[in-house]
Amino acid sequence: MTDVFTREKRSEIMSRIRSRHTRLEIDFRRKLWRRGLRYRLYHGPYKVDIAFPSRKLAIFVDSCFWHYCPAHRDLPKSNRDFWKKKLERNVRRDQQVSRLLTETGWMVVRLWGHEIVNNPDSSVEKVVAAMAGRR
Repeated sequence: MTDVFTREKRSEIMSRIRSRHTRLEIDFRRKLWRRGLRYRLYHGPYKVDIAFPSRKLAIFVDSCFWHYCPAHRDLPKSNRDFWKKKLERNVRRDQQVSRLLTETGWMVVRLWGHEIVNNPDSSVEKVVAAMAGRR
């Protein structure tokens, strides 16, 4: 199936997709802030979404599409081979970043977008529990 947009229009659309400060991240960070948790954004060489450097705790807020959530693995209808390779590369990169952080003493918590949307309080509690375990 071919794309319904021209190459230029598709490029424009894709360029508007945020990789930082997404609505999902902002809403989740507000909940953490209200709980009194203070953090750093996009910390270190791996650009940890939400970091607690003194506790060596890294929180990643992974959107279901870009990080190829097992529960929501829907590929776009056009250019499926490209997207499958791209998203699988993202998964491998996420695994490598988690491994590298763990090897340097960090605890890594990855939260799926659907987890945060469906049960934000539970997601905050996961972070609070991880913080407690890193004292």
